Amino acid sequence: MKIAMGADHAGYRLKDVLKPFIESLGHEVQDYGAMGSESVDYPDYAAIVCEKVTSGEADKGILICGTGIGMTIAANKVPGIRCALVHDLFSAKATREHNDSNVLSLGERVIGPGVAEEIVKIWLETGFSGGERHKNRVGKVKALEDKYAVQS
Repeated sequence: MKIAMGADHAGYRLKDVLKPFIESLGHEVQDYGAMGSESVDYPDYAAIVCEKVTSGEADKGILICGTGIGMTIAANKVPGIRCALVHDLFSAKATREHNDSNVLSLGERVIGPGVAEEIVKIWLETGFSGGERHKNRVGKVKALEDKYAVQS
């Protein structure tokens, strides 16, 4: 899989740990920054990663900031994105099986690299269950997105 990654200044260290880990699992990583501790705006990185996912240039996206909250909020403004903020293994599996999430958000200041690696591995390896109730619910989320989409 092609994985688009982005982080702000509060998440770049964890991104730099996860990138080689994801590559060791056999995936290609597209790194869109940030590359250091200079203050940057997380919505800029969420936007580029989400655009890569929605265009099909990447299969999935991973975003990292201090808490993961800002990245999640920004990512979920992009039509077609289902971004999940995950800090535990159960949620990593559930968000793929039940919500078909296509972007994962993590908080560098919330979890350590070992847990982050386990979360990423589970998230990347878990498929959407395809169960009728879950397809129906994901469809309802899409309907909400369509209903409130800004008309150009």
